[in-house]
Amino acid sequence: MKFVTFSAGDGTTRAGILLDGSVVDISSRFRGVLSVIHGGEEALSAARSLVSDVRVPLDTVQLLAPLPDAPRIFCVGLNYRDHAVESKMEIPKVPTIFMKLPSALIGPKAEIELPKISSQPDYEAEFACVIGKGGNRIARDDWQDYVFGYTILNDVSARDIQLATTQWTLGKSFNTFAPLGPAIVTKDEIADPHALDVNLSIDGEVLQHSNTRELIFKLPDLIAYISSITPLQAGDIISTGTPAGVGLGRSPQRWLKAGETITIEVSGLGTLVNPVVAGE
Repeated sequence: MKFVTFSAGDGTTRAGILLDGSVVDISSRFRGVLSVIHGGEEALSAARSLVSDVRVPLDTVQLLAPLPDAPRIFCVGLNYRDHAVESKMEIPKVPTIFMKLPSALIGPKAEIELPKISSQPDYEAEFACVIGKGGNRIARDDWQDYVFGYTILNDVSARDIQLATTQWTLGKSFNTFAPLGPAIVTKDEIADPHALDVNLSIDGEVLQHSNTRELIFKLPDLIAYISSITPLQAGDIISTGTPAGVGLGRSPQRWLKAGETITIEVSGLGTLVNPVVAGE
């Protein structure tokens, strides 16, 4: 199933299931997608039983970030070898983990606002995992038991703010800097999460093209490593890193500009499109 959060015609925010060009409204049973995640297998079964309920044409609703109340966003830096090389940084021997504030989350077609204090706004196409249940010190072999599903995240970054310090969080957490979506695809629909094409284009120009098989640290490594330090929570997002092709690594460097449109595609997860505008 493909879970979404959407704004209906009456202005309310609801949980739904994306199905055949329409959205099944499941708000009669679930307050939000996070409540589905917390409900586990029983909630998934209940959601499946609702697919024959009221459907709303997709073009009549506004899709929002599918998990607007995600507890935490864990990001993985330098997790594609080619991206580490273009960033002129060493290949990591352990996962490089930093946080992105959930307040930065926006949904498909929402505007990415470029802050005036940054002259180096950048894009990062990323494959992200959504945790399905809490766990501490999770064994590598058990990682799939803790996954709810997968989605796309654009780890938008203000490079001059990010790289002014060794702590990256604030440079990646400006308002609107975490486009997410279009849906959370449940794990049963993705046969191998480590064999997905990841592509990013701006105004039709392909700038990033890779595959999740190129990840240095894959999901078993990341889930085991993070949970060895802090317990994972249901609804946590782990964004697995970006491949080469970001603006920082180009010659000449290429920064986002107002008026551009970013399109990210990941196999089986759909397309995440966001326009770029000037912010405050």
